[in-house]
Amino acid sequence: MASKIQTLPGFRDFPPEACALRNFIFRKWRQTAISFGFSEYDGPVLEPLELFTEKSGPEIVSQLFNFEDKGGRAVSLRPELTPTLARMVGANAGSVRRPVKWFAIAECFRFEKQQKGRKRSFYQFNADVLGEPGPGADAELVALCIQSLRSFGLGPQHFVVRLSDRTLWMEFLFGLGLDEEKAIRVLSIVDKAERVDPEYTKEQLAPIFGEKTGAFLEEIARMKAVTNVAELEAWVAALGMAKLTERMAAWKELFAVIDGMELSDFCRVDLSIVRGLAYYTGFVFEVFERSGEGRAIAGGGRYDKLVEKLGYQPMAASGFAVGDVTLADLLATAGLTPNLIEGVDCFVVMGSSEKERTEGLRAVATLRSLGISADYAIKPTAFGKQFKMADTLGARLTLIFGGDELARGVFKMRDMATGGEAEGPIADLVDGVKMRLAHGIEK
Repeated sequence: MASKIQTLPGFRDFPPEACALRNFIFRKWRQTAISFGFSEYDGPVLEPLELFTEKSGPEIVSQLFNFEDKGGRAVSLRPELTPTLARMVGANAGSVRRPVKWFAIAECFRFEKQQKGRKRSFYQFNADVLGEPGPGADAELVALCIQSLRSFGLGPQHFVVRLSDRTLWMEFLFGLGLDEEKAIRVLSIVDKAERVDPEYTKEQLAPIFGEKTGAFLEEIARMKAVTNVAELEAWVAALGMAKLTERMAAWKELFAVIDGMELSDFCRVDLSIVRGLAYYTGFVFEVFERSGEGRAIAGGGRYDKLVEKLGYQPMAASGFAVGDVTLADLLATAGLTPNLIEGVDCFVVMGSSEKERTEGLRAVATLRSLGISADYAIKPTAFGKQFKMADTLGARLTLIFGGDELARGVFKMRDMATGGEAEGPIADLVDGVKMRLAHGIEK
């Protein structure tokens, strides 16, 4: 006996129930993005490997599903959509309307160790604004990210947006005498600090700061204690670094929009968020469960140099991504996973005679042509079994075409929820069904 072929590790099947939840999530994402004036796009699932190494460095290759195609090209399944977006917009920079406000819902692939909230195949909701350098673009993305989560019934008791600033960090580290290379190394260490032993972090920083490592970590602790713009301004004032003082204007502009949209309850300043990838250039943020448990639900930030890095004219850019796996976990934890039993609108019950089958099948075809979902027993069977099929399929109405009904030129409707019944002329089938679907039938 042949061995059973299994799903690949980290990949998922989507039987109807799981597919219904996935489609529900996609629908909410799409509706929210469109309500913010974003336009949908998509790109190829297979891209040149260079596209991703240019963005994230050669070390990302270990996380990719990459290979050489039959044309001898180094290619990879996309691990994310941002590089594809940057390439698309960069190639059409002369014709796209600015600011570019685009979103996508795309399947991505990463060859990573599986754990809770992380699969090797996953879907992401990406939203980006390009061509707008000011904090208003970042605020728009934060607002969209928050609203995309609120659309599922989540509130400030469920999640928090933790906002930070790579520009502020870099200027702070420059002010301590570090060059760009060392500053980026420090940010990479700080990015991992919450997930490793404090002594390990200290060991990693020691070659950079030497005997000042302890003092630096004390300053980091003060930074991490900052939770709002007023506290941030006070910390900056105490340091006395002119570049940091100048940067506060951008922070105030960012929060003016967030406050104006009444979203402050969802946000807090958190300078421990630095997002380790070097391509980030300004505001960054991550969204976490309010409880502090689980992986980040969403993350993003400004990446003003990526389009130019891919060989196109410079263009300001900022964006974020939300994953379906972590979102579904959060909905389950919050008790907000919806009941998504998708039943048909109508199940047509018909007798086995030629006339009954003809009228019943005509009704099925008519309803389907108008977008009203309808099903029936493909193989003629007893009325009792057909009603059981209607119940199993979650039909809202059964439409009965039996010999008695046809002799009188009518069809019978039964509301499967209430058990109520009504009759109507066959000529009025569509109007009768629409009315009963809208209002039901009382028993």
